[in-house]
Amino acid sequence: MRKNVIVKTISRFSVPFIQVFALYVIVHGALGAGGGFQGGVVFAASFILMIIAFGLTCVRQRFSYKWIVALSALGITIYATIGLLCLIPGGSYLGYGSIETALGIPHLHGYLIDAVEVGIGITVMATMTSIIYDMSDRGGESS
Repeated sequence: MRKNVIVKTISRFSVPFIQVFALYVIVHGALGAGGGFQGGVVFAASFILMIIAFGLTCVRQRFSYKWIVALSALGITIYATIGLLCLIPGGSYLGYGSIETALGIPHLHGYLIDAVEVGIGITVMATMTSIIYDMSDRGGESS
């Protein structure tokens, strides 16, 4: 692959902005367009840009498959834990109002929705990045 200074420089500047935008989409998903899935895909797109600019090996050194597995597990755990906590006071799965009523904390459901969106975003980002790693792997670079 030919080394292109322009692509690498633009990517270095663009990736942080793409990732901040992805976090914005995740957090504001409950109020408008977006959410965990969309934000997770945008976040994974930043890794795709890094793979295009710097190569699969360089990106895998910074963000290994172990991190992908750990983040996938973390995202699923956040989602499942909040869902199960809603069942304890007698509510339905992800019925945030039951926790809010049981604890007596006003506006708690908004924070729980945001936490679930973050869990979904983490899981989608890790899964999409894993798919890209698997598709980009040329047989000898997997770690």
